[in-house]
Amino acid sequence: MPLILGIDTGGTFTDGVLLDLDTKEVKRKAKAFTTRGDLSIGIRNCLENMGELDPRQVQLVSLSTTLATNAIVEGRGCRVGLILIGREANGNLPAQQVFVVNGGHDIKGIPVSELDLEAIRRAVTDMRGQVDTIAISSYLSIRNPEHEQAAQRAIQELWDVPVVCAHQLTTTLGYYERTVTACLNARLLPIIAELLTAVRAVLKEKAITTPLMIVKGDGSLMSETMTLEKPIETILSGPAASIVGAVFLTGSDSALALDMGGTTTDIAILENGRPRMNREGATVGGWKTRVEAAEISTFGLGGDSYIQVSKDRKLIIGPRRVWPLSVMADKYPNLVEELQKVDPSIQLIDSQPADCFMLIKQPADNGQWHETEWKIIHALQERAHNIFTLADILGKDPNLLPLKGLEQAQVIGRISFTPTDLLHVRNIFTAYNVFAAREGARILAQRLRIGREKFSEKVLNEIQASLCMTVLQSFAYRDGLKAELNSEASVEFLLGNLLHRTHQPGFKTSITLDYPIVALGAPVTGYLPAVGNSLNTAVLIPTHAEVANAVGAAAGQVTEIIRILIKPGVAGGYAVHAPWKREVYLYLEDAEKHALEKAQEVALERARRAGVLNPELLVEKEEVVSHTAGGDDIVFLETRIEVTASGHPTWEE
Repeated sequence: MPLILGIDTGGTFTDGVLLDLDTKEVKRKAKAFTTRGDLSIGIRNCLENMGELDPRQVQLVSLSTTLATNAIVEGRGCRVGLILIGREANGNLPAQQVFVVNGGHDIKGIPVSELDLEAIRRAVTDMRGQVDTIAISSYLSIRNPEHEQAAQRAIQELWDVPVVCAHQLTTTLGYYERTVTACLNARLLPIIAELLTAVRAVLKEKAITTPLMIVKGDGSLMSETMTLEKPIETILSGPAASIVGAVFLTGSDSALALDMGGTTTDIAILENGRPRMNREGATVGGWKTRVEAAEISTFGLGGDSYIQVSKDRKLIIGPRRVWPLSVMADKYPNLVEELQKVDPSIQLIDSQPADCFMLIKQPADNGQWHETEWKIIHALQERAHNIFTLADILGKDPNLLPLKGLEQAQVIGRISFTPTDLLHVRNIFTAYNVFAAREGARILAQRLRIGREKFSEKVLNEIQASLCMTVLQSFAYRDGLKAELNSEASVEFLLGNLLHRTHQPGFKTSITLDYPIVALGAPVTGYLPAVGNSLNTAVLIPTHAEVANAVGAAAGQVTEIIRILIKPGVAGGYAVHAPWKREVYLYLEDAEKHALEKAQEVALERARRAGVLNPELLVEKEEVVSHTAGGDDIVFLETRIEVTASGHPTWEE
């Protein structure tokens, strides 16, 4: 019985499933904490939590990962040298060195000047030892990639260094965005290579030697080889996998898929079984790319969101992430006793009285940390401590503890009250230490000057109202409204009544969604039924909702898309603009025939390389014409051809 092993590395947990695609049955599932310093550790722990695996039954391994997204957001990656051909790309660029040389094309794909190969060779000489990879971006290379291809050959003759060309990553207009995409792809090359090597090592330990696939940002799969070439395609991989999981587990064609993880809540609107695609390209870490990905709205509310009470007794939930008290008190039971001693009335500047700290990694003794910071590190060597206990150990005022730098460097981690702890307090989810969660609730409740029961009810209502708001906001984003819905006082007045934050005597408001909500993620059972009631819609929480991302990784299929544009030639005839070259034909029929044949050939070949034995082909052709002023004559403008080859990857013995 061949099975697919699906793995998802989320911000908090790494999930794993063994899926039988034929019967749609999840045979096994497991979770482990994600180890961000080395994702392979979390993956190894997850596989071990699944029990003994028969490697002969595993036909395929499919991985969704947050690594590329996190690396871009955090500015990590190798040093990139950038060669721009034709003109500068206005705006900040994620490259360490930038060179501009003559060349480039016009919108028809005709060279505007000769490519300056000598300038490229000089740039390579200057970059030696200063960069690790090179990105090339030529003006309007999507109309003719010949200058990028020639530059790549010239560089590789001089230096054995990874080279990324912008035309290989996107066929969409936008010189700056294409350039950013090429640079980020170059930056990610060693990071993704290191991850895949580590995953391969874990699989080898389990004697699993089957092909490894990775989830792209549009929810489809790509091969290990292609991932090494185009790691930028894996941005938004995790949220995209959850969408595929939502469709697979429920069979819903039209729904709002809501995935509540540890750090964020991700929402996608499904129509005809697929999410809308962001054709303009995903924005990650402030960088606008040309990577086509699912249209996903992300909000800073999750099971690990930091719950605080401000000095003016206001409740604040997220977007910052911390470790839940209940989870970490399972590992450090001393925290319960330390929390019992906390006086909630003591004022702290940058912390909450319920805050505790633990050591995440032992830093190198490189002179980066001063004496008091080292004392904190040593105090947390054996176990975690509440902030007041930690201050007593060091003999300092808790407000004077230098915690910020250590926390930002992820040397230490903050533990505090979260929505996960709230579920423990209310006996909805009790897998970890309930006593620590209750103590955290007691401390925050006293700061609000209410009882623990009333406090837990207030936090529950606030989280549910916030989730309702994220749902409504996702529809606003879909329709092009970028502003926050509750940014105006009058709107806040109505929404407060609608979402039951407040009740204004004299009128009632209600709203009804046209879509059911498919709720995914471990915390949703405690929060989403009430959200459905508020929005007058059904909430579907499928079996295995807590590992839906891993299910989506296992259930995904390969989708290879080739896009070709045909336009009138400069001196007559018709120009075919393909991702690999520009060609000119005398007759439109010949241009379309050859373009379609080549596109089908390339799409099928790529799908088969990715393990699809019998790919399905879908061809879409759109002819764009215009009428003359008199309305009698038709003028040909362009033909757009899109060929898609898709299917589930399978490898026969």
